[in-house]
Amino acid sequence: MTAEERRAKLVDLFEEVKGCTRCPLHETRTKAVFGAGDADADVMFVGEAPGADEDRQGLPFVGRAGQLLNELLEGIGLSRSDVFIANVLKSRPPGNRDPQPGEIEACKPYLFEQVRLIEPRVVCTLGNFATKLLSGNPAGITRVRGTPQLRELGGRTVFLLPLFHPAAGLRTPAVKETLREDFKLLPGLIEGPLPGALEEEVEEPEEEPAAEESPERPADQLDFFG
Repeated sequence: MTAEERRAKLVDLFEEVKGCTRCPLHETRTKAVFGAGDADADVMFVGEAPGADEDRQGLPFVGRAGQLLNELLEGIGLSRSDVFIANVLKSRPPGNRDPQPGEIEACKPYLFEQVRLIEPRVVCTLGNFATKLLSGNPAGITRVRGTPQLRELGGRTVFLLPLFHPAAGLRTPAVKETLREDFKLLPGLIEGPLPGALEEEVEEPEEEPAAEESPERPADQLDFFG
């Protein structure tokens, strides 16, 4: 697909998400949160679910965790306008509770289609839910954070970079510093060989039992997502 065709399909997907009734969360949300940013971004961030601020505004990561994400991006010379930000869930769980398996399953096709249409080089998963879903591995975020993996998502090979969720960095200064260090990996992943051109697989983390708990592209924005 051309860039224009991909964007048109992304608009269609946006409209579909706005009216989604696939799970009961549509009954309690204020606005669906599709995601926002550069439709041709090399880097895509995937969080867990919208919070109260996101639910009101219909935009991802606009609260305190989003402010930290902005700060971390600025630390490596990037901004929100350079990346695309989304969540596993497109609707806020009541009381910010954890996503339920049925809700994740209902929203998963939207997220994978976003990856397919945006064509990122790097997908950064923020926290356990996004990491376990997109890696297909039950290993917890503490074990795998900061280690790039090669994964096929949306029909293309990408670097998957698991990261702590910024909300955890707000609670724990040590986690915030770890996030700063892990973000320094991004420029190399962006500027290095395309993932599909690599012949050697990045070392995969060992599985653990599930716990409870291209050429340069134009960088204009999908303003209508705001």
